Amino acid sequence: MLESLANEMWGEPLYVDSLLSHKSDGILIGGVGGIPVETIRADFPILSERVNGRTIIFLDNAATTQRPNCVIERMARYYSREHSNVHRGAHTLAARATDAYEDARREAASFINADQREIVFVRGATEALNLVAHSFVKPYLKPGDEIMLTALEHHANIVPWQLIAKERGARLTVCPVDDSGQLMLGEFERMITPRTRFISMTHVSNALGTVMPVNEAAAIAHRRHIPICVDGAQSAAHMPIDVKAIGCDFYAFSGHKALGPTGIGVLYGKADMLDRGEPYQGGGNMIQDVTFESTRYQAPPQRFEAGTGNIAGAVGLAEALRYLRRLDMNAIERYEDALMSRLIDELRRAPGVSIIGGDEARRVCAVSFNVAGIQDVKVGEALDRAGIAVRAGHHCAQPGLRRFGVESSVRPSISFYNTFDEIDELARALRVV
Repeated sequence: MLESLANEMWGEPLYVDSLLSHKSDGILIGGVGGIPVETIRADFPILSERVNGRTIIFLDNAATTQRPNCVIERMARYYSREHSNVHRGAHTLAARATDAYEDARREAASFINADQREIVFVRGATEALNLVAHSFVKPYLKPGDEIMLTALEHHANIVPWQLIAKERGARLTVCPVDDSGQLMLGEFERMITPRTRFISMTHVSNALGTVMPVNEAAAIAHRRHIPICVDGAQSAAHMPIDVKAIGCDFYAFSGHKALGPTGIGVLYGKADMLDRGEPYQGGGNMIQDVTFESTRYQAPPQRFEAGTGNIAGAVGLAEALRYLRRLDMNAIERYEDALMSRLIDELRRAPGVSIIGGDEARRVCAVSFNVAGIQDVKVGEALDRAGIAVRAGHHCAQPGLRRFGVESSVRPSISFYNTFDEIDELARALRVV
């Protein structure tokens, strides 16, 4: 299977023993961009779990990814040998915990080509987007101002903007997508007006998997002196991310969609943007001095991290990001592109299946479809009986799905630990749904 996979992707056999450049923390890393999939799968204990009598085929990675042993073990080591509160103690355990926490910040910064002081730890992409809305946009909004989104946003990149727009008397504008789920850049530029104050857009649609032209959008926004935020929840674990190259002012992603723990995420903000942001929450850790009359706040990023953070989560996230980098994000992207191509081909051939947005656009991680005459939830249940985990529902992207005339869909979503054989098994199961 590995040899045929390599022939399909790179035109030469993939032999695990010849490709292993080194071994680190139990992770076998392919040289020359190779992904030794069966070896890597052994790092993920849940992939051997059995569901309904079958070894699970996990194709729900857009909802959450699985964790490799090194992440699980790193968090256990933190709790057993390093656990304390951070930034507050003079004792050895406090120093260990603080070192681990700030090392995680450095790792997150390096992962997206940012500076350490530009990284704010949050609970996930949802909290990051809320933080941007309330700390950096709301204080400057006036009645009649506009915030631009796209038609394919997750609810987490719609509702926070609705809340602050209602409070300030502003309004949302929504850039359309075409019938293949691609952003209409001409419309995007045309819709920017003198009242447009902020733009927030997804990098990859969580429902359709289509990739938004964020670099071009950021360039257009900045020509008009408008800051832009990118929701990277569905992109960070699937392609190399360089926030400097994108040119965005903010970028948000969740740890649990990038092999890390739940309850931890990252908000990148350009240093000058963070410097002028208002605190989102108040409490310990984000203050320099407090009296009953006034408070002086810490400099960013601590200014936006009130209270005790998810220290173990940050430590686990750092290990997850190191794992991804050792595998090479470029190799992951190439392999997943090949998997997605196979998935699209199989869905094209499956009886009664219609791909939402058609099959022309490039998709990353996810694709959505309906089966004629069968409710989406029934399709999901039938696949579960075959040991295949997919998502069925509206995916917290109701406006985007309604753009294509549907209320819900079946959404398989891939990661680099999935295989061509698993895609073929999904295709076989769809034929008998």
